[in-house]
Amino acid sequence: MNKSYLTAVLLLISFITLPAFACTTFLISGKYTADGKPMLFKNRDTDEMQNSLAFFTDAKYNYIGLVDGRADWSTMVWGGYNETGFAIMNSAAYTNNIGDTSKFMDQEGVLMKLALQNCRTLEEFEELLRSLPKPLGVDANFGVIDAYGGAAFYETGNYTYKKVDANDPAVAPDGLLVRTNHSMNDHMKEGFGFCRYNTAVGALGKALRENKMTPQFLFDNLSRNLYHSITGTDLRASLPEKRETPEFKFFIDYIPRVSTASAILIIGASENKKAKEAMMWTILGFPLTSVAVPVWIAAGEKMPQAVTMDSEFRSPICSAALKFKEECFPITYDRGYNYINLSAVINRENSGYMQLLQPVESTVFQRAGMLTMELAQGLKTEKDIALFYAWLDQYLAERYKELFNYNLFNN
Repeated sequence: MNKSYLTAVLLLISFITLPAFACTTFLISGKYTADGKPMLFKNRDTDEMQNSLAFFTDAKYNYIGLVDGRADWSTMVWGGYNETGFAIMNSAAYTNNIGDTSKFMDQEGVLMKLALQNCRTLEEFEELLRSLPKPLGVDANFGVIDAYGGAAFYETGNYTYKKVDANDPAVAPDGLLVRTNHSMNDHMKEGFGFCRYNTAVGALGKALRENKMTPQFLFDNLSRNLYHSITGTDLRASLPEKRETPEFKFFIDYIPRVSTASAILIIGASENKKAKEAMMWTILGFPLTSVAVPVWIAAGEKMPQAVTMDSEFRSPICSAALKFKEECFPITYDRGYNYINLSAVINRENSGYMQLLQPVESTVFQRAGMLTMELAQGLKTEKDIALFYAWLDQYLAERYKELFNYNLFNN
């Protein structure tokens, strides 16, 4: 066989088998935010498309976690925070176990659940990593914040970890750290996600320069970012004319991917005495066809029905987003999942899913922002969060019916 032909085939095989677990993440220390609150963000890529939120009361601390829609959902958490203001998420690293032949793996969700159950500070998380039996069964970048000023990534393998501190100006002059699917070690180029990494760094740099480190701006410019940092292509720059005329674009190495199932943004506490002010925004399903929903541990176990798992392990808003996503990726043969129908997402008629849902989400952000401010000022209580949840479910149901003739809670 021709050597150059064989090389091309091997390159193609490596390209089409890129990992599904290709998350884009960042964290920022509260010492560098306007309100003193740290942030933790994860755009989750996975082969488990059904995602929900769950409230757990099964350990030392109560916590809210992002979970898979499957029978064993309660055994793993893929990002979340607990009542002390401790929060954790991860991205697969692929570079922390080079040369390790251990077969024990895929324990990241189990480890994060343990951390949320038992940890209050970064130091306690470090002790957990040291004390657990080895091998840990992980190859990940764990992002962690607490209510005591801590913010760091832990580049963790089966036997060791490296702490990368967001409060160290030598490595994070703006208090900001970004990770995709590699750790910053000697094997970095054996990882993945460099294009997404550069896109995220650029978007976050803009957010910092323009003082726009807000949940709404971050979701729009990360989870819904349509810029490709290698080709310089911006899918927003040349929009399709009409919704009804499909226009396909090659859709590889953007931050949102066909495998993106959710996104979370945790706003931590500025100090431990204000831990109950910590909260979490979540987009369930494909970010281009869904809306962000806020939750607070302080409100107790009942959360919005829109993000809560039903008896079939599905959440209503995730199911809606996945249904709408089918129109964005209608080619179901060959490798059609590499091509997005941009007309269904965004177009000059302003009739794409992302455009129709934007004002819906803006209203949620506006109402939640007002509630957050009033909670901090003592003008509202946890009972008002429950009232907000009731309004939110009703509002989403009405708008989905009006816009899409879709019954959010009866599908």
